Amino acid sequence: MDTQTNPPPRLTSLSHGGGCGCKIAPGVLDAILRAQPMFQPPAALLVGTETADDAAVYRLNDEQALIATTDFFMPIVDEPEDFGAIAATNALSDVYAMGGRPIMALAIVGMPLATLPLDTIGAILRGGQQVCARAGIPVAGGHSIDSVEPIYGLAVLGLAHPSRIRRNRDARAGDVLVLGKPLGVGVLSAALKKDALDAAGYRTMVETTTRLNTPGPRLAELDGVHAMTDVTGFGLLGHALEMCRGAGLRARLEVAAVPLLPGVRELAARGMVTGASTRNWASYGEQVDLGGADALTRALLTDPQTSGGLLVSCAPDAVGAVLGVLRDEGFAQAAVIGAFERGDAGVRLA
Repeated sequence: MDTQTNPPPRLTSLSHGGGCGCKIAPGVLDAILRAQPMFQPPAALLVGTETADDAAVYRLNDEQALIATTDFFMPIVDEPEDFGAIAATNALSDVYAMGGRPIMALAIVGMPLATLPLDTIGAILRGGQQVCARAGIPVAGGHSIDSVEPIYGLAVLGLAHPSRIRRNRDARAGDVLVLGKPLGVGVLSAALKKDALDAAGYRTMVETTTRLNTPGPRLAELDGVHAMTDVTGFGLLGHALEMCRGAGLRARLEVAAVPLLPGVRELAARGMVTGASTRNWASYGEQVDLGGADALTRALLTDPQTSGGLLVSCAPDAVGAVLGVLRDEGFAQAAVIGAFERGDAGVRLA
């Protein structure tokens, strides 16, 4: 390929969707999984598919549990290293969200070799390796294919003490909900694809999506932390609902308390929203009481997050410690956004 006369295409132009907005809609995924054959899992499998948790967990012995997860997607940005870094950060997040520490990753690579130069592909992988180096783990192997759309991600293994695994199903009535990162990544990605995102907005997008959710293991060590997950492709409402269904509780979200990335509300008001937001609402909207909230608020709360923040359910007297851990590790906008209460599984906006 002559890159002097034929510059490589924008990465986002090669994919029909980007980041965690590529996820199969939750309602469709649920229908697919319900049709799969069931089997009796071994007793050592502490976490499987039963509550749509972030990763599988297998007990190795009394002191160690193995956490296994995989995550990959198409480009959400055009800069190759940034794409690789975002995808790797997103994949590692699932281990942190279970309360574990990653130990090793394998690369998942699908690239259109007739379209992308090899140095572009190399830069994508380099971005992922740099993030893994920050996490203190190697990319120890992987698998690659020639594909129609560019795809990159990781399979990640981690470890935790079996008693410190934090599932998404163990919230308790009266628990407080804390969100680690502000929302709006899907809105920023939609604006980028429409050439409506300025340089400051792009820097914000990359900064938040490449911030590792490293507080996860420290949070899991707090006795008052009962449940955790991370907010990704199903939006804040979707992942809060997963916690509600698992625990058999209702969540009350304080809309005004939910942190947003700078400029996101204004961009969403201009129509910079993703199709995934609409699909998310169609999948689970019947379990949400909007409480008079407008369409813009709905779009923000269903906005698909790529490498989003930790969503923590903790006892009221643990809130100070939870916010302290998050802010100590650089999550300055971490905030209390609601609470769990008794009632049918669902979310009520206030």
